[in-house]
Amino acid sequence: MQIMIDVVIFFFILGIFARLVGSDLRLPEALYETLSIYLLLAIGLKGGIELSQQPMLSVLPQVVGVALLGFMVPFLLYPVLRAMRFNSPDSASIGAHFGSVSVVTFAVVTAALMREGIAYEAHAPLWVAVLEAPGLIAGVLLARIGQGSSDGSTPKAGHWGGLLHDVVFGKSVLLLLGGLIIGAVAGEAGTQPIKALFIDPFKGVLALFLLELGLVAGGRLAEVKRYGWQVVAIGVVFPLVLSLLGAGLGLLLDLSTGGVAVMATLAASASYIAAPTAMRIAVPAANAGLSITIALGIVFPFNVVIGIPLYIGLAQWVTGG
Repeated sequence: MQIMIDVVIFFFILGIFARLVGSDLRLPEALYETLSIYLLLAIGLKGGIELSQQPMLSVLPQVVGVALLGFMVPFLLYPVLRAMRFNSPDSASIGAHFGSVSVVTFAVVTAALMREGIAYEAHAPLWVAVLEAPGLIAGVLLARIGQGSSDGSTPKAGHWGGLLHDVVFGKSVLLLLGGLIIGAVAGEAGTQPIKALFIDPFKGVLALFLLELGLVAGGRLAEVKRYGWQVVAIGVVFPLVLSLLGAGLGLLLDLSTGGVAVMATLAASASYIAAPTAMRIAVPAANAGLSITIALGIVFPFNVVIGIPLYIGLAQWVTGG
C-alpha cells in the first residue's frame, strides 16, 4: 500500500517526536540559518527562471490580487480576534502573521503537487515574495489605529519609513526577490552552472529544515496548553476559512488546479520568520509568544500534515481538475 503523505512531512513529524520524548537531537544554529537562506534563494531562483520565459504584463493581475489578499486578511481577522477578547496589539499582530506567508509551507505544497503530478504556475514563488509585506503593513496600521483610538496619538512618517525599509529589505523578502531577479535575468541557460546546487538538492534540504521546525514546533506544544482552546481554534479554523478565500482568488485569476491549491495554501499559512521580527519591532506591546505559538505551534503543523491535502482536494473540486 502506497502512503500518500509526502516524505518530507515525516521529517517534520520526527522532529516533533524527538522533542516530545526529550531527545537531545538538535541542529546547529548556524546550519538552521544556512538552510533558511538556501531555501529562500532556491525558491526565488526557480520562480525567476520561469518568470524569464513569460511577459511581465501577464502576471501583473496576479501580483495585484495577491498583494490585496495579503493586505485584506488582517483587516478581516482583526474584528474576529477582538470579539474573542484579544487586545488590540495582539489582534493586529496575529492578523499580520496570517496576512504574511510561510515560505516553507509553500515549499511543502509545491512538493506535494509535484509528487501527485499536478501542474501549477511555475512563477508561483513571485506570489510568495509579494505576500510577505502587505499583511505586515496592514497589521502595523491596525495596531496604530488601535493605539490612536486609545491615546489620541498618530503614527509618525519617519516610523513608517523605517518599517517599510525593514519589511522590504528584511532577510526573507530580500532573498526571495533577489533570487527572483537573478533567475529572471540569467534565465535557464544562465543558471545552469548552479542547478546542481540550488535546484536538484532542494527537497533534501527541505527535509532537513522541516526536521528542525519539528523540533521547534514540538517545543511550542506546552505553550499551546498554556494559552488555551482559543489559540487552537484560531490555528485550525482560520486556515480553513482563509483557504477558501485563497481558492476564490485563484479562480478569479483563472489559475490552474495546482495554482488554486497553492493560492489556497498561501492564504491559509501564517508567517513565523518575517512577521515575528517585524511585529516585535513595530508593535512591541503585542505578545510575541502568543503569535509565534499560533503560527508555528498550531498553524504550520496543521497545514503540512492535514491542511495541504485538503487544499489540494478543494482546488480539484472547484476547478474540476
